[in-house]
Amino acid sequence: LGILLARTAAGFMAELGGWRSIYVLAAMLMAITALALYRSLPQHHSHAGLKYPALIGSVFRLFKDEPVLRLRSLLGLLAFSLFALFWTPLAFLLAKEPYHYSDAVIGLFGLAGAAGALSANWAGRLADRGKGSLGTTVGLVALLLSWVPLGFAEHSLAALLVGVLVLDLAVQLVHVSNQNAVIALRPEARTRLNAGYITCYFIGGALGSLLGTQLFERQGWMGIVVAGLLIGALALALWALAERKRKRGLPACAA
Repeated sequence: LGILLARTAAGFMAELGGWRSIYVLAAMLMAITALALYRSLPQHHSHAGLKYPALIGSVFRLFKDEPVLRLRSLLGLLAFSLFALFWTPLAFLLAKEPYHYSDAVIGLFGLAGAAGALSANWAGRLADRGKGSLGTTVGLVALLLSWVPLGFAEHSLAALLVGVLVLDLAVQLVHVSNQNAVIALRPEARTRLNAGYITCYFIGGALGSLLGTQLFERQGWMGIVVAGLLIGALALALWALAERKRKRGLPACAA
């Protein structure tokens, strides 16, 4: 929600005080947050029996030892790259014809994405009932299909809104299912497991943003859509292959 609603806040700030005002506000809020955390966080020390470099190195060993972590981190990377692939160039699309929207109006689309993000609760309930694999499958299929209405986004606001809702819902389904599977691997190492997964997740976001800006400049919106379909198909194919191995009793990367 923070990632999406920040777009709405940034749109209004850019409209009122220019784009630099966003960074001034962000710096002020970060300073206030740091002070509040310093004053309120309890003193809690937990020692894993390792020095810090060895502790970081153990995260890489977890990737080596846990095929589920490798698969889920890759799926998370691909899913969040699709999220960024869409949201990064969306402002460019909405600023040009036929929309010609202002920064404030463009920011409002973050509200539509936030509605889809609320599906995290549903995804968590599926995982709690032992249906994390189903949540992953539904999420990856929806992630791929979301690019069908988004293919008409240049000319249809309704198609764009449908695509936004489905895309964000799908990303949350995949993400929550991934985290549930990863953290369950080794309860005593869940913070390191989560650190490894989240690092891959945001690498995907950075790559998606980079790809989105480059593609939009060179190929326009349809270049974004084609890339989204290809990446979505790749993620679904990787998951289908892992599920087939699991059902055949082979060393699997699924959970």
